[in-house]
Amino acid sequence: MRTLHLAAASLGIGFPYPQWWRNLEKNESLQLYSNYGIGGAYGLIGLVAFFQLIRLQLRVPEYGWTTQKVFHLLNCLVSVLRCSVFFFRPALEGLHPVVTKLMLLDLPGLLFFTTYTLLVLFWAEIYQQARNLPAAALRPTFLIINVVVYAVLAGLWALTTFGKTSDVQELAYTISNLWLAAVFMAAAAGFLLYGGRLFVMLQRFPIESRGRRKKLREVGLVTSICAGCFTFRAVMIATSAVDRNDLEVDMLGHPLLNIAYYSLAEIIPSASVLYILRKLPPKRNPQGYQQIPSQ
Repeated sequence: MRTLHLAAASLGIGFPYPQWWRNLEKNESLQLYSNYGIGGAYGLIGLVAFFQLIRLQLRVPEYGWTTQKVFHLLNCLVSVLRCSVFFFRPALEGLHPVVTKLMLLDLPGLLFFTTYTLLVLFWAEIYQQARNLPAAALRPTFLIINVVVYAVLAGLWALTTFGKTSDVQELAYTISNLWLAAVFMAAAAGFLLYGGRLFVMLQRFPIESRGRRKKLREVGLVTSICAGCFTFRAVMIATSAVDRNDLEVDMLGHPLLNIAYYSLAEIIPSASVLYILRKLPPKRNPQGYQQIPSQ
């Protein structure tokens, strides 16, 4: 695999960026301040998620850790980790062993996957219960899937760091990228499946009301945003496994690519979903309340 990447580089094979793009990416000031800008954006999202978590706790403290609260807590955690990584990005290059660097760069992406698939889990539970279908296995399945995803990637991190030869390390790195691409594509499919089912079910609901229309819009927007961002992310990660010279993100020499990638894959989707799900549940509801999305 390493031979393939080196051969492509020596032949000048790569993504056809325009010359102005390549010139900008060589600008050292842009390389530095782009990390601060991305880190600042994540810090702002983390503050919004934390503020929303506090609002939820003050509104409904009696309900404990609902899905909605866990969603905002994980959003905050992902943003804080990303913010820290980007503010101290140059220092990560010297970390040893390499597995530490890989973990810091990839772990927030895995937590992002867990955070937003909580929405899929919640929608799946609503759909199954509304159709009088068994839903008891959904939460254990969600946990098992996450454990498998994290465990496989941890093994590949270790192989990338401690592989006996450089070819083994390169192969493990490529497989880890392809594994992440498959995981994120599966997340996109989950949003389309259960978001689409819930949307159709709400659309067929016989009672027309303002709340029903808002729910339709809410589910439709969140499904479109999340399916789109996970699909984009999967495609970018898969292509970077083939062309690491020009399409690899998380590199100091690719500031414009990092800005575009993280904006479209996480920052804009996170900000949009937090805005869409901003409304709090009612203070008192003897029939219970829906956790995500809120009414």
